[in-house]
Amino acid sequence: MKIFVTGGTGFVGSRLSKRLLDKGHHVVAAARSLRQDRIRHENFTYVSADLSSPGQWQEGLTDIDVAFNLAGKPIFTYWTGKAKQRIYDSRTHATRNLVEALPGDSVLISASAVGYYGDRGDRVVTEDTEAGDDFLAMVGKDWEEEALKARQKGVRVALARFGIVLGAGGGAMEKMIPAFKLCAGGALGDGKQWFPWVHVDDVTGALIFLMENEELDGPFNFTAPEPVTNAEFAKTLGRVLGRPAIMKTPAFLIRLFAGEFGETLLTSHRALPERLVNAGYAFQYPKLKDALSEIAG
Repeated sequence: MKIFVTGGTGFVGSRLSKRLLDKGHHVVAAARSLRQDRIRHENFTYVSADLSSPGQWQEGLTDIDVAFNLAGKPIFTYWTGKAKQRIYDSRTHATRNLVEALPGDSVLISASAVGYYGDRGDRVVTEDTEAGDDFLAMVGKDWEEEALKARQKGVRVALARFGIVLGAGGGAMEKMIPAFKLCAGGALGDGKQWFPWVHVDDVTGALIFLMENEELDGPFNFTAPEPVTNAEFAKTLGRVLGRPAIMKTPAFLIRLFAGEFGETLLTSHRALPERLVNAGYAFQYPKLKDALSEIAG
């Protein structure tokens, strides 16, 4: 099949592209810039494009079979008004432009995030849980609505609500492991908030699972089946690295230095991948300790 991947050179997108190539597919990856470890394969094509604007890149979608939509500006920054607008536009505008160019007999698997649910405390969150009302919930809701418009063209649409993706060489772990190795790691705030983690190999595996099972559509939580609290996560990572995890960061300091974004580090998402499990997806890393041990090498 011919597969189009937005954000195809990023942390998740590059890994997904490699797995698709290994399965014999042709991959077209669209992004603003190449990574240093660019993919070199006869069935891989790179397209440099600003996906938030219509353009020539859309012409390459006329004969694609599947589109994976992973594009979006990182949220890990200080949220000024302009930064929030970039976060919003990079998701909703890129998705709108992608949907506009999709052929009617294709499949769209579009990223979202468990931030869609807002802060839920200890409440278990499944795909049937309603949207929250904070900024990231609003972004997630509008992002998904743009993707679902593809159904009007006869496109099968699946929504992948990502948790916090863990893997070597990027993502959240790239920032956390150095701090823990310096014995400066620990829980954020009181550590009681639920931490919806997932290993990057399960993200790419589940994305391909959705592609290959034609009956699957709608939202799916991309989180490990055994969520932990932030304190439990910090304790486990410390043990895996052989370092203490006692350097708690008080909530007021997080809010002081990170502003509105800091609130997202303290929100709680006890999200379960109910629909993936019921559909038969078998997680490669259901347990946190095994996932962190693989990442730490």
